[in-house]
Amino acid sequence: MALPTDILLVYGYLLIFAWVLVEQLGLPLPSVPILLAAGALSAQRQISFPLALAVAVAASLIADSVWFFIGRTQGHRVLRLLCKLSLEPTTCVRRTQDSFGRRGGTMLMFAKFVPGLSTLAPPVAGQNGMSFGAFLLYDGIGSAFWVGVSMACGRFFGDLLKRNPTLLDWVGRFSGALLILGVVAFFIGRLIRRRMVLKNLVASRLEPEELKQQLDAGEQVYIVDLRHPLELVPDPFTLPGAVHFSPDAIAARHLEIPRDRDVVLYCTCPSEATAAKTAMQLHKLGIERVRPLRGGFDEWKRLGYPLDAIPPFSTLVPAIEPAS
Repeated sequence: MALPTDILLVYGYLLIFAWVLVEQLGLPLPSVPILLAAGALSAQRQISFPLALAVAVAASLIADSVWFFIGRTQGHRVLRLLCKLSLEPTTCVRRTQDSFGRRGGTMLMFAKFVPGLSTLAPPVAGQNGMSFGAFLLYDGIGSAFWVGVSMACGRFFGDLLKRNPTLLDWVGRFSGALLILGVVAFFIGRLIRRRMVLKNLVASRLEPEELKQQLDAGEQVYIVDLRHPLELVPDPFTLPGAVHFSPDAIAARHLEIPRDRDVVLYCTCPSEATAAKTAMQLHKLGIERVRPLRGGFDEWKRLGYPLDAIPPFSTLVPAIEPAS
């Protein structure tokens, strides 16, 4: 039989556990082909469907629990790292935070089916104070649903093979090659997309030192904070005079943005991805003097430049002394 069913017949449940665990820990190694193969083999009674389901769900819960506690202790720093590893930094963190803000724990019940959301959902849940018991409940339901659907599809294909054995020759001849080609095409597409975004970004971004000089000289600069509201909870500060906008709402509110001065956008995404994407959107709306801030909020803070406390948090968090 074809890859990966040959390997499954040798290593069985250990391979299922290890493959799912590694993928859910963040390594971009798709486990769906393994789950499909396990489902197909269960139709021939070579693998137990319930046992394979339990093993895969256990691996998923272990990996997700690790990310949950990392998110609880490390906050947005680990999200930035995961975004860099995802090969698609333009939307990964914000999409997860938006989904969690709208749906809460129920997000975990479908996160496994959304590329990029699967690995980011557990640390976002940990960062935002969800109890571990509630996390296990929602994540367990989501993991069981994801594994069950994948294996059920494989089981359906396995039943077809039992009724029409000639299909097995076609599968054995082409499935391994198709699997490899699919994985390669996936990575090439992601890399091309990222390269195009970063190329546009490098051409337009503004250095923090240049912005600081503009502010010190009293120049009129319109600064836009694009961070998600959840990012403001652990770090309730903003650049001097910055206005908070949601990237999703900026098109509807673009008339509030002045056209007679520089517009500086910042976020906390790797390579200022959200700021770059929003800058391109504003260009299409006729706002020409717009630039993302290199390094975003984290770089400005690292350089010791002045920050304003956000009013709702100013009584809870000591103010940062302006840099001399």
